[in-house]
Formats: sequence, structure tokens, C-alpha cells
Amino acid sequence: MEARARRPSAQTGVASRTYPCLVDIENTGDSLHAHVDLSGVEVGPGDTVLVHGAPTRVAFGEKGTWRCTATVVKAGRFGRAWTKLTAYLGLTELYEVSFSPGSVS
Repeated sequence: MEARARRPSAQTGVASRTYPCLVDIENTGDSLHAHVDLSGVEVGPGDTVLVHGAPTRVAFGEKGTWRCTATVVKAGRFGRAWTKLTAYLGLTELYEVSFSPGSVS
């Protein structure tokens, strides 16, 4: 089974490379997480990471670390710009939230 960080885009193969990675998964009362360490590979806005060979489920109370491979697809200029723009617009929505009492005029 494959764990997907993001669904592969139509750009698959444009600038993709496979790297070794370390996957750390924990499902305990203290923590629920899954981390991928690409050992120094830089992943930027809009890039896609597809992890191969990592388990997709870990039973409660278990944790583990697996050596796997990951395919990194670098975003093109448009994909990188689009990701930055949508992230900026999503962030500006937070500016409209007010924690002070009263109503907005």
C-alpha cells in the first residue's frame, strides 16, 4: 500500500526523482502522527511527495519507523505561484476574525 501526502498532479514526470526516506508513525494515547524524513531533500510550495511502501494504518498503542522510498515531483513555475497565491489568500481570511467583544460595523 502507498501513503500519499498529496494526490499526484498532472505534472507527474516533469521533474520527478525517487529518494530514500524514513517514515515514523505513532498511534498512542500520547501522540498520533506520521512524519516523513527525506534526508535533506528540499520540498517547496506545490511540490508533490508520494511515499512508497509505508503502512497506511498502525493499531492503537503501536509506533514504528520504516525505511521506504519517496517520489518527489517538483512543481513548475505556474504550480508554485498558484500554491503561494492560494496560501496567501487562505491566510488573509484569518485577518477577518476578531477576538474582541462587539460587532463589526
